[in-house]
Amino acid sequence: MGDALTVAPRVKEVFTISDLASEFSVTPRTIRFYEGEGLIKPARRGTQRLYSRGDRARLAWILRGRNVGFSLAEIHELLDLYRPGKAREPQLRAAIAKCRERIAALEAQRADIDMTIAELSNFVGNIETQLGD
Repeated sequence: MGDALTVAPRVKEVFTISDLASEFSVTPRTIRFYEGEGLIKPARRGTQRLYSRGDRARLAWILRGRNVGFSLAEIHELLDLYRPGKAREPQLRAAIAKCRERIAALEAQRADIDMTIAELSNFVGNIETQLGD
């Protein structure tokens, strides 16, 4: 018997707004918002938006950035640095710097929250003591 012929699966090259909304669990309105902000730029066929693999990758970056608290301006800045291949290094280094800044800000917020919780707990303890609880 001969070897079975194997065919590599086709990689999808074009996506509709419904494809991306479903894949990333966002609404089409969210995707149109990012398009309006100039973060993604789909091609058009009549009234239909057609998103490339690059648009899909940009949307993934946008959503990841939003999930960790980056502003749209920061996301835009990172996306503008994108270059394919090894030329992508400036984008990745900028992403590292932005992530480190965000981590520092979140750690400061956590310290403030911990202090507020301690103050409130102390205050409640004082009130309970006065009530004889």
